[in-house]
Amino acid sequence: MSVYKIRFGTPEAFVPSRFAPAPRVPVAEGMPDCLAGISFSAGARGVKITLSLAEDVSLYGFGLQLKSFRQNGKKKTIRPNADPKSDSGDSHAPVPFLVTTAGFGLYVDTARYCDFYCNLTAKPAVKPKDAAERMDMNDMIGGNAGNLLVVEIPYASGVDLYCITGERILDIVSQYNLLSGGGCMPPLWGLGNFYRCDMTFRDEQILGLAKQFRELHIPCDIIGLEPGWQTHAYSCSYRWDPQRFPNPAETVAELKKDGFHVNLWEHAFTHPTAEKYEELLPCAGEHLVWQGLVPDLSLEEAQKIFTEMQQPLIDMGIDGFKLDECDGSDFTGGWTFPNSDTFPSGMDGEQYHSLFGLLYAKTMEKALGNTRTLSQVRNMGALAASYPFVLYSDLYGHREFLTGLVNAGFAGLLWSPEVRHAENAEDLLRRIQSVIFSPQALVNAFYLPNHPWVQHDCVEGARELFRLRMSLLPYLYTAFYDYKTTGKPPVRALVCDYQNEKEAHDCSTQWLFGDSLIVAPLIYPEKERDVWLPPGEWYDFFTGERMEGGTHHVVTDGIPVYVKGGTLLPFAQPVEYLLPDTRFEITLRAYGDCKAAVCRLVEDDGETHSASYRLLEVTTERYETDSFRYRVAGVEQY
Repeated sequence: MSVYKIRFGTPEAFVPSRFAPAPRVPVAEGMPDCLAGISFSAGARGVKITLSLAEDVSLYGFGLQLKSFRQNGKKKTIRPNADPKSDSGDSHAPVPFLVTTAGFGLYVDTARYCDFYCNLTAKPAVKPKDAAERMDMNDMIGGNAGNLLVVEIPYASGVDLYCITGERILDIVSQYNLLSGGGCMPPLWGLGNFYRCDMTFRDEQILGLAKQFRELHIPCDIIGLEPGWQTHAYSCSYRWDPQRFPNPAETVAELKKDGFHVNLWEHAFTHPTAEKYEELLPCAGEHLVWQGLVPDLSLEEAQKIFTEMQQPLIDMGIDGFKLDECDGSDFTGGWTFPNSDTFPSGMDGEQYHSLFGLLYAKTMEKALGNTRTLSQVRNMGALAASYPFVLYSDLYGHREFLTGLVNAGFAGLLWSPEVRHAENAEDLLRRIQSVIFSPQALVNAFYLPNHPWVQHDCVEGARELFRLRMSLLPYLYTAFYDYKTTGKPPVRALVCDYQNEKEAHDCSTQWLFGDSLIVAPLIYPEKERDVWLPPGEWYDFFTGERMEGGTHHVVTDGIPVYVKGGTLLPFAQPVEYLLPDTRFEITLRAYGDCKAAVCRLVEDDGETHSASYRLLEVTTERYETDSFRYRVAGVEQY
């Protein structure tokens, strides 16, 4: 496995690598053998890169893509946009990074709206000898299954190209994440269940809803407040509304006393009533959005002013934020700033659109200091793996949400197929089944006056699913530790690990949850589906039934989940919320022959960046562990 940097021409000054953390992987200069024959040109249109690929190579990536999985034959435009409804490449988090089944991936270090043409066909030098004089109707429309990859970067006269090599897609993606500074490590409570409240709620309604969680014994760690907490939200004042929240510090303290962390919605467009508005004026772009300033968060001075505006909230105990509307829009009303804008740093509007979400997340993480978070953001991009922010969308297609989940893992991004409304109880439970096996178990009820499971009379079913999430937290937390230290995504497509199996190449609605679980949800009103399992021995997570690799037809009201044979899985007694001193009571579930299996558990303070990590390893023979975070009580054979 290696990372190579190849410079063509003179790259632009404002690129993602300029603002990314230091790489945690060596980067070599030079051209690897796998790029033999690559060509570069620069002209009036910008930069063009062309590379030949073998015809049987599959392509994946380009960031958060909701409409397609294997990208062969596609044209992808890397352009941030709110709620794109077509398969154009536009996305909340497009990334100029693709991986191949040919043993390498390519990252193009640009903030421009570049185009990737996947599998074009070059013009032949002469007429092919086997060109048909006549053809059947089915052959009249030719396909687009060529073997050229063409990348066009407008305005630029040069670019740095990073080639990452590896035997598996997993190796390539992991190296890309280390190039990004390593994966993020959320606080332990950030992986618990998260509920966003109705945007019109006032303080007593928030407290009443929180009390209902505890009365129903439904696990919940985070309460999110939507725009109504502010005096002005579009653009933002970052000031509590005294009508809805006359004593915000008291409300936050009451929530924290009951075990809830508090997350606040905001965006960066700054209203004239914001405390630091005048100081921010010289550090903002040319135009207003929703009558608010657009701060140039690439500037240290702008970051300083913006974090000072957040400090009273953080001092009050706020430890999470939802960073909305930083993707811009060509499709949802046109609210945005022009691509031609000039920002004080010298970058233009197009470049700032591509970097806005990453710079916003970086600024807010700086504001939180030593406190870890797992927050939300509406736009991300390249080299973002180290930032603990999960992407989301105002779209709500369940199938598209699952496609986004598997695609996000190719590009150092986290995505939640969040739950909102549902047609009925079955639809609601199907959506919850998906979200508890994602990086963030989020219910976004910003327009719902009551718990959706109360509305649909399925409290018990919802409770059991959220309890299952809590039982898997030690397993998931360790997977995130691996993400931080090795770059391995905690949630990823099957093709990452099993690219030599052709069935994995188009497997877009199943994913690996950690190293050992395969999740294959159903989408309402489906009650059955085919599930593909890689070669080897697998076990039904719920029943322990042994299964061989291959395609299986499944009929169930639950969610199909399978455990790799030889896995020693830590399964915790669920708690309703997490505290700094929470200790998990764990049973090891042994699936198949686990005599040589090792269960890894990571522990730390669960909350700060300065925490020291301790990695525990337990086996079926030596499992009695009594650390400050875990007590392993026994082994169950499945």
